[in-house]
Amino acid sequence: MRTLYTIFIPLIVALLFSACGSKEVFKPKDVVDSWDYSGSSDVTIKGISQNAALVDDREILANGKVVNVFIAEDEKLLGESDGWILSSNIDGNLTLQSIADKKNIETFNLKKTIATASVKKDTLAVLFSDNEMALYSIKSKALLLKEQGNPPIVVNSKIIKPYFRDELVIFATLDGKIVIINEETKKRLRTIIVSTEEHFNNVIFFNLLDNKIIAATGNKILSLSQDEIRLPFDIRSVVTDDKNIYIATKQGEIVSLTSDLKENARLKFAFAHFLGLILNNNKLYALEKEGYLIEMPIDLSSSSIYEADVEDGYVYIDGKIFFVHDEYISVE
Repeated sequence: MRTLYTIFIPLIVALLFSACGSKEVFKPKDVVDSWDYSGSSDVTIKGISQNAALVDDREILANGKVVNVFIAEDEKLLGESDGWILSSNIDGNLTLQSIADKKNIETFNLKKTIATASVKKDTLAVLFSDNEMALYSIKSKALLLKEQGNPPIVVNSKIIKPYFRDELVIFATLDGKIVIINEETKKRLRTIIVSTEEHFNNVIFFNLLDNKIIAATGNKILSLSQDEIRLPFDIRSVVTDDKNIYIATKQGEIVSLTSDLKENARLKFAFAHFLGLILNNNKLYALEKEGYLIEMPIDLSSSSIYEADVEDGYVYIDGKIFFVHDEYISVE
């Protein structure tokens, strides 16, 4: 028994290391050339939110430029919204700093950890880490509405900030739902289920397309108008133009769908690990982890693969530029 044991354990270890060492990565056979529009960036990405990035000296990159706003060492960046840079610490102290006037600062002591937040005029919409939703007046600091969602167990890092549309506030929750609230009446109008998975089920994409709500978690995409249509996908990234949806999957696929989730086309790139997507001038660009930029027409009828400098670190997309750590890759 002792002899079998001493043989069996090393064998398991060898098999485990063999399995880890044989992990497949994306290795394209036909590479056009190195991508010309790239190089060292003026900033290093230190942290990211949905629509802004933390850079050197804790300044903020948003809307294509570094803004003269600084985030405290104990705070995380929540993003840019309606001319404000939002940040918070683990204790629920939330700070709003005006981009136009750095002396204009608003603070809230909300006493629990914040997942994300956004602003429209005098209304602050907050999604807490326990999935509670709330609205506050910025001027008076008064609580206007509170709605409790189901606390998540574990979430994807792509968290969507509350979305304002006319008199509506739309929360993309941490448990796979879309919650629509009337800002004027302060009442919940509707709750829409995107997905019901137990783990990593927060909504990672939200947009309005062709008069439909398009929302996705890491494992499902929803199209909602008169009907609710859902399709399963292992999703890494989603982008939309004015007609179609483009999904990068964990299986190395790029898939184009109509707004009612009918498939237009798909391309397969074996073992590709996509870091993000950009649409520009009727082309789709996918950045791949091993150091490649894939250029495709939006009908996905072909593809061209270029070498690109991709390092380990945060990946942030600002307009038509991929920022990867201290490098940039532009598609313009």
